[in-house]
Amino acid sequence: MLLVAGLAAGHGADTNDVLKTALYIEPGNFESFAEAFKDLADQTKAKADETLLQDTYFAAATYYRAADFFLHGNWSDPRIDEFWNLERDCFDKGISAMPVPGERITLKADGFEVPAIYYAPQQPVPGVKRPTLLLNEGYDAAQEELLHFNVFFALQRGWNAITFEGPGQPTVRRKQDIGFIPDWERVVTPVVDYLYNRSDVDFERLALLGNSFGGYLVARAAAFEPRIKALILNGGIYDSHQAFVGQLPPNLEKLYNAGEKQQFDDLIGEALHTQESPSQFRWDVEQGLWAFKIQSPYDFLQATRAYTIANITDRIRMPTFIANASSDQFFAGQPQLVKDKLGDSATLYTFNGSAGYHTQVGAAVESNRVIHTWLNSVFNMTSQAVAVY
Repeated sequence: MLLVAGLAAGHGADTNDVLKTALYIEPGNFESFAEAFKDLADQTKAKADETLLQDTYFAAATYYRAADFFLHGNWSDPRIDEFWNLERDCFDKGISAMPVPGERITLKADGFEVPAIYYAPQQPVPGVKRPTLLLNEGYDAAQEELLHFNVFFALQRGWNAITFEGPGQPTVRRKQDIGFIPDWERVVTPVVDYLYNRSDVDFERLALLGNSFGGYLVARAAAFEPRIKALILNGGIYDSHQAFVGQLPPNLEKLYNAGEKQQFDDLIGEALHTQESPSQFRWDVEQGLWAFKIQSPYDFLQATRAYTIANITDRIRMPTFIANASSDQFFAGQPQLVKDKLGDSATLYTFNGSAGYHTQVGAAVESNRVIHTWLNSVFNMTSQAVAVY
């Protein structure tokens, strides 16, 4: 709920609508969550269709994404695509009304396609090249969400921005039926290639940002893509397998480490079908199985062994910002491990208080202020306000 409400700062939701919707959600009941946000999304879309207001379309898109959030335990649920198509329709109407419309593009990669959206703060001026922020989500979130959490804040500071998705992420998983891959440079390099063909991009000021599990993905990509000049890990992930296994209850962790696959999978399966199990645990597993396109919880955890930067940290040579959330419930301790391996080229920044949750949900203003202050120092820049909205 905080994640959805937090997008209000970037024109992606209305806080009171989200708080009111929470009243209709039964704890532990994923269906009630989907139904409540679908109702809110439908009501908001009807208002948007009547008024043609950009913010209302953006809010409707956010609520359709929220309605989909807990549905991935059943891969054949038709709502997984139904809600996403409604989300996309609303979002596209919103970005088409921006002063410089967001531009959807499709980039060819090795064995798949990379859907991306390019944003500019104003119409290109001949000879003017702007710093450009490349933005990537992680385990579950869509690139559309990045408009509200990061992109508007970058545009206001005179940056271009491009968001994109790769295998395992929402659009690619739905439309191309491909689960996550560890060698994420296959996703990022086509994006950089695209930017190198634009006339409004300053190639010496390309910054790559990854949120959540994206903290591993973009770190891996940056190790093999030297054209990236600054790297932002929000937050840093050194060893994904260690982080995921560390979230298991002690009895399940013992079974997993003992290699008891069948018993482990059976117990996880039972837990996924009872509302008494913690919602966070159920969602973690269901989302992971869907995004990695793996049926067995044991095999899913085994697959995460490949998602580590342990053997490539020496290849990450650009200045790196590592966000450390003091109350991170997913990857606690991982940012410090990344900092220790990268050494003096990395800056570890700890977000505390209301900004101390995973990826600073609910605190987008502070998050972007800190990140852009660091980017300004790396690129020797002074931010200038630009009218973008």
